[in-house]
Parts: sequence; structure tokens; C-alpha cells
Amino acid sequence: MSLQNPENIILETKRLVESDKRSEIRLNANGGNSILIVCEPSMEGEYITAIRKLMDKNVYDIVDLNDALIEFVDANRKDLDELFELLKGSVHQIFKAPAGEESNDLFKLIIQKIRASYDRGKIPVLINSGALYGSGIENIHIMENESIMKSSTPLIILYPATKDKDNLLFLSKRHASRYRCMIID
Repeated sequence: MSLQNPENIILETKRLVESDKRSEIRLNANGGNSILIVCEPSMEGEYITAIRKLMDKNVYDIVDLNDALIEFVDANRKDLDELFELLKGSVHQIFKAPAGEESNDLFKLIIQKIRASYDRGKIPVLINSGALYGSGIENIHIMENESIMKSSTPLIILYPATKDKDNLLFLSKRHASRYRCMIID
């Protein structure tokens, strides 16, 4: 169990993002523009509560990936059965189409939501990223998206993971990229 206090971690993140030291983010993120707030999966609910309590809605825009997944399923309900049958061996392509292919997938919906936050002049904060498990959408895909890389403000991702030496394990199960992001834990 983590000894970190979720409210302290969120306040630390806010101080960094709202300071004039924002260039530290890109420096620590290998040129990226994302912050990964790593939390024990069992504490994710406490972190979400702290985010909702402490992050001003006039500055931050919370993007709930559970809601995005539900929105994607609702919008594609009639096609999903057929897609699952067609893509039995590559089900993840339903959620993230291969490079160069055009489709209305979950990945594009997430990027649209992030862009909409930026367009409203807000800093996007992704929560419930566990909804991406098994979808083929990795944190690096989001962090390396051109919209995020070129934005004047960073993307913040609440990331339920554990550490095993220098490795980050998404939901304590799957190796995750630490590249293109600043880690706060």
C-alpha cells in the first residue's frame, strides 16, 4: 500500500502545472507533454475523489474514460457483434484501428475529447484509465499523439499501476511505457 496522500499528490501536480516551470514537464518527459499520476490500483477511487475536489473546473477538464467507453459502445452497438465476429483474433482493432486505417474507434473518441478540452482552454485530466485494459490503446499512444505533444498545456493521466523495480505495471499486470511523460507518484 502506498504511503502517499492522494490530496498531496494532486496539489503537487497542480503546483507544477500552474507554475511558470512548465518546461520541467517536457524536460522530465523526454520531450513529451504528459504527466502520469501513478497510483496504487486499490487507491484509484481516492485519487479520483481528490481530483474532483481539488482541480478547479475552470482550469481542468476531467475526461472519464469509463464514460468514453460507454459512449463508444452506445454509438456502435449495432456494429459491435459483427466486428467482434470478424476480428476474433484482433479484437483490439475495434478500439484502435491500425495505423492508416480510418474508422470511428475509441482511440479517436478519446483524442477528440482531449482536443475539445484544449479548445476550451482547459487542461485535460484522464481518469478511469483502467477502461483501456485489453483495448490495444496504450498510454504511449495517447501521450505521443500530435495534439498532445504540440499543446501549450500538458495532459494529465491518473494511472493505476504498481512499480516493479524500474518497471511500471498497468493495473499491476501489464508493462507500461514511462517514455514521453513525467511520472508523479
